[in-house]
Amino acid sequence: MTAELSLGTYRVRAVSQAARTALAAGSPWVDTAPNYAHGWAHEELRPVLGEYPTVRVATKTGFFTEEQGRAALAEGVLTREEAASRYSLEPGFVRWQTECSLAALGRMDLVFVHNPEHHRHGLDRAALHWRVREAFTVLEEFAREGRIGGYGVATWTGLTSEAFTVPELLALARQAAGSAEHHFTGLQMPVSLITDDLIRQALNSGGPLAQAKDEGLITFGSAPLHGGELLDAMTPELVNLIRPGLSAAAAALLAAGSCPGLDVVLTSASTREHWDDAAKALAAPLTAEELRRVTDELAAD
Repeated sequence: MTAELSLGTYRVRAVSQAARTALAAGSPWVDTAPNYAHGWAHEELRPVLGEYPTVRVATKTGFFTEEQGRAALAEGVLTREEAASRYSLEPGFVRWQTECSLAALGRMDLVFVHNPEHHRHGLDRAALHWRVREAFTVLEEFAREGRIGGYGVATWTGLTSEAFTVPELLALARQAAGSAEHHFTGLQMPVSLITDDLIRQALNSGGPLAQAKDEGLITFGSAPLHGGELLDAMTPELVNLIRPGLSAAAAALLAAGSCPGLDVVLTSASTREHWDDAAKALAAPLTAEELRRVTDELAAD
């Protein structure tokens, strides 16, 4: 099965407009973060989410804007040095930021610890894992109280740089919960033809996507166009190999969304035309054999 096309709000300027377009088109998820849209993404989403009570909402904790840092400093949540860093996984801050997100959004089905590998600078793996476990402990409390649906990790390079592995994250969740009954339910990572090692691994029933699916996690693929960088590499020949007649963006999304083990593929398409273009392509996913031909062709170049 192809991954579900859903709205990711990173780099989206008019968040409320993009959300109304995506949700009217049937997006099952909205993925956001407190620091997106210069810190206004949550506020822009709140009224739209009220119009679509069944859409699932994922946000994050870790990064924050300068203004949010000043508020946390004023409330004694962060020190001046911590506020200046624009990133924290301190338990008190994770609790404070999650409370703020709940107040702004109204509901949260998933809270991702946002790029925890960002904390690795100056930390060894053991220290990084301790930080992550402490953040999980706070989010586990929210989940047990029924205030969030669950939590997970949204990473950019954490899995590829071996800052942590899927089994290690699950072990940290069990430690945070004090039992096997934890609420670690989602994993987000970049999936695109630029990061196609992950796709190759999934085609061979290996790698983090296969591990996550084996554990019943919801898997999210971010940056299927790699921030737009992939479009320059989408030659007419490559698009034609993926599927003749598609736009470059739709072909790139189709390749990412056809990756085995991927449940959700995030797009920042803000117009109905772009959304429908992507949705039409994803309605007929590539077979494993077709996707393998694409990755083999890229490897040969």
